[in-house]
Order: sequence, then C-alpha cells, then structure tokens
Amino acid sequence: MKLIYFAWVRERIGKPQEDLDLPADVVTVSDLLKWLRQRGEEYENALQHPEVIRVAINQEHVGHGEKIAGASEIALFPPMTGG
Repeated sequence: MKLIYFAWVRERIGKPQEDLDLPADVVTVSDLLKWLRQRGEEYENALQHPEVIRVAINQEHVGHGEKIAGASEIALFPPMTGG
C-alpha cells in the first residue's frame, strides 16, 4: 500500500511517501493511524493527535472509520485552513 504524507506530517515522519505491507488486523483508517504510531518516534510525533489528521483514500476524503481494503493509495495530512 502506498502512503503519502503532506505538510508537517511529512516533515515529522521525514519522508514524503512509502510503500508498506499492512498487517491483516489493520482494517480501518483508525487502525492504520494506531499502527503507524507504533513504528517509531517520528511517527508518534507526527500522529500524536490522530483525531486531527485528515485522510484520503484513492484521492477521496474519508473518515477514520472508513475501511481501507482495496485502497491503492492513502494520503495523510494535517487540518487545513484557508480563506
């Protein structure tokens, strides 16, 4: 699965993207964020407040309860502001 990181999520993790094989028990976006936080200090720093992380599966915004089966790309990014 291709994970893409944007803005300060990318900066804190230290890479723009990566391809990962996810464990079978990672079923939802919430599971993914929880699993990623366990991958190391940089992930913990980036995802310490998972409730603010925005997620897109195959370029479509989704909630944290969304299932990730069949996704080819998941993007993680911080909340955005604008005017």
